[in-house]
Formats: sequence, C-alpha cells, structure tokens
Amino acid sequence: MQHSAPSPLVFAIPEYRGMQDALCRRGGYEPGELELRVFPDGERYLRILTPVDGRDIVLIGGTINDAATLTIYDLACALVKYGALHLTLLVPYFAYATMERAVRPGEVVTAKTRATLLSAIPPACYGNRVVLLDLHSEGIPHYFEGELTAVHVYGKPIIRAAARRLGGDDFVLACTDAGRAKWVESLANDLGVTPAFVYKRRLSGSETAVAAVNAQVEGRRVIIYDDMIRTGSSLLGAARAYRDAGAASLAVITTHGVFPGDAYATIKASGLFTDIVCTDSHPRVHALASDGLQIEPTLDLFLPHLGYAAR
Repeated sequence: MQHSAPSPLVFAIPEYRGMQDALCRRGGYEPGELELRVFPDGERYLRILTPVDGRDIVLIGGTINDAATLTIYDLACALVKYGALHLTLLVPYFAYATMERAVRPGEVVTAKTRATLLSAIPPACYGNRVVLLDLHSEGIPHYFEGELTAVHVYGKPIIRAAARRLGGDDFVLACTDAGRAKWVESLANDLGVTPAFVYKRRLSGSETAVAAVNAQVEGRRVIIYDDMIRTGSSLLGAARAYRDAGAASLAVITTHGVFPGDAYATIKASGLFTDIVCTDSHPRVHALASDGLQIEPTLDLFLPHLGYAAR
C-alpha cells in the first residue's frame, strides 16, 4: 500500500544557509539543524541535530573550497548512516569544472577526482542524486559513478530573462571566446538575436590576445555571457574588443560569480559595463550586492528536481 511521504528535510553547509531558508519557505520543506565547530588545530566537529531516520534528505552546498567539499562529504555519509531514505546533494557551484581534462602530462583531472569522492558516499535506501548547475563541460556528469546519479540543470531560463531585461528586443549576445560559442549561439537563437564571439591568439603559456570579432557589433548593445567569472581577465579582454569594434554599450551575465579578492571591484572599475549580473550559485556574490552586483535566484531551477514520488 502506498502512502504519501513527508516533505524532504533540508540541510545546508554554513555558506548556503540562505538558500536552505529560501527553499524551505518556498517548498514548505522542513529545515534540518546542524552543529559545526572548528577546533584550534583546524579539525571540524559535526553533529546532525534533527533526526533523519526514514526521511528524504536534501543537502545543499557548493564545493567552493576544500573544507566545504569535505563537509558535504562527511555530512552526506552521516545522513545515510543515520537512516536517510533518499539523499539529494544540491550543488549549485561545482568547483574545478575547468579541470575536466588533462592537457599536459601529469595534470590532475580534479573535476573527476571530486566526482569520485562524492560518488563514494554510501547509498541511501532509495538512492543518491547530485544536482549540478551549468557545468563548464557537459561531460562532467559522467564522472559520477556507482550509486550516485548526476542531474545537470541548465540556467538558460535565468540567462534568457536577464538578457531580455538588459537588452530589450535588439542586442548582440556575445561570449568571451570561441570555446563557448556553441552555447551562446543556442541562447541567441532562443532569443532571436545575433551571436558574437572573439578569436584569440596565444602569446605565451599564460597570455592571450584578441585577434578579431566575428560579428557586426558597431552601434549595438552587446551583452556578454560567461558561465563563470573568476578574476575577469578574459572577460575584460573580450569586452575591450567589443568596445573597440564599436559596441554602443556592454553588460555581462554569468551563472557562477566567483569574484575572488578584488576581482569584482576591478571589473566594475573598468567602466566597461552598464550592468553586471550573476546567479546566487556561489555565496561570494551576497557580499557584493550592495556594490551594484545584480543577483538572480536559482531556486526555481532546482525545485522540479527535489520532489519525491509517493511510496
């Protein structure tokens, strides 16, 4: 006989408690409580305060650094041990996504080793899933193995809406290099606008220069999309190329705004952009909202992947 299961119990690592609160308010889910302390030598004490036996569990956390990654792993293993029926890891930001392949001998494919670590989490009674957002490479979900099923969620609805808001009906949707041209072309086709990208030539092992722009941007509003912004050096190089090609104005949209150190301040101070928009996938962005960074919530993208069938 089937019966309706209670709604999922939602936990989060400290950096994602805001997303935990938002998900519980929006979905009517119950928040789970944790105790986390750090000892003087750097070791962590973790305790699950809310009983989880017989419950479907959502654990929210991006692998934003090594400590966060291990906290997700440790908590997930304990949640299964203490009786989780079904475990969903909600990972809005998956770090090392650009290290998805080895280019030079001896390089560590860190995207795969991180996936292998999460794949080692013991399976809950009804299985484990990991939900990931806008991965740099579409092959990364295949790195997850065994009892862990990977779900790749695309941020297109958010990007399309933000681009339309910033550009209206007539603009050029651009990217920072030809490597992202296919994805940007798909977005541009959805929006019915012109796609553009820049050609680069390598000057040295660490330096590149823009050689050409592939589309007519003179006198046009140009909106640059990049899946991830870290230091912003590639973004600034591409933006200057579009400006020099005659773009009337520039804005930028990214899914993952990492912005380490003073990266955001540098991008803003360049004066190249009328608007800088990102999602809330990385917790760093919340500290920058008061400085003009526009943040788009991702919750609506994840909700369809967090419900469980009646049992």
